[in-house]
Amino acid sequence: MRIFVTGASGWIGSAVVPELLGAGHQVLGLARSDTSAQAVADMGAEVLRGDLNDTDVLRAGALGSDGVIHLAFVVPSVTEAATRTDATAIETFAACLAGSGKPLVVSGATLVTPGRPATERDELIAAGPVAARITNMRAALTAVERGVRSALVMLPRSVHGRGERHGFIPQLIAAARAKGVCGYIGDGAGRWPAVHVKDAARLYRLAVEQAPAGAVLNAVGEEGVPVREIAEAIGRHLNLPARSLPAEEFSGMLVRLLSTDMPASSTITQDLLGWKPTHPGLIEDIEQGHYFV
Repeated sequence: MRIFVTGASGWIGSAVVPELLGAGHQVLGLARSDTSAQAVADMGAEVLRGDLNDTDVLRAGALGSDGVIHLAFVVPSVTEAATRTDATAIETFAACLAGSGKPLVVSGATLVTPGRPATERDELIAAGPVAARITNMRAALTAVERGVRSALVMLPRSVHGRGERHGFIPQLIAAARAKGVCGYIGDGAGRWPAVHVKDAARLYRLAVEQAPAGAVLNAVGEEGVPVREIAEAIGRHLNLPARSLPAEEFSGMLVRLLSTDMPASSTITQDLLGWKPTHPGLIEDIEQGHYFV
């Protein structure tokens, strides 16, 4: 297959592109800068210059391919402009692929279901600070009605691995260095689902190859890693104590992420596609030390 990948040079895209190429697919990668274009070319993919606001470029990429994996997102992702750009991109891809039965794989985020792990069968309710993003995920799934084999890959809070520089683990490390303590909120019992980036990349490949239309897939390697254990692992490498801190000591999304229990299951995904995570878990990955160099 010839697959158009947005966000091809990003953290997840830089794992997805080699995974696709290694399986014999051709990849057309969207690149908005010279640096990104060089990174895409260095991986062995063809480069298409442009960004998510270039609907003509997006249309050309989708029409010239056998499927689309949509990874790119404008940062920060919770702004109205960013979600509007994402909605336009998804609609452009759906319109281009309409009636073809070709795959459209769109990224989402695992849900939070109080009292139990979230599953692939939980309803996508557009509410809260990420309501607009959930609306976009739902729009991607409705492309099934237009003859598109669309699917969602729901990413957990930590997509970790060697080379991660901007996710929540690097943010926690930076905060610990600044404060001199590895902090968590409350008793630190809240759990994060996690996945190694290479395991996530394999799921994206399986999704574009064989996911049924309308599938929701949880890219979860570990159902829930306690935040306190994450802080303690970071503390061992920084030689800093790990202890509870007031919520006011944290900023932005970290407050919600550190204070909410949000486990998620991937049992349905694993049974559906035969996907089995095989790479190191989050604590083991932190213990390898590459986050601290």
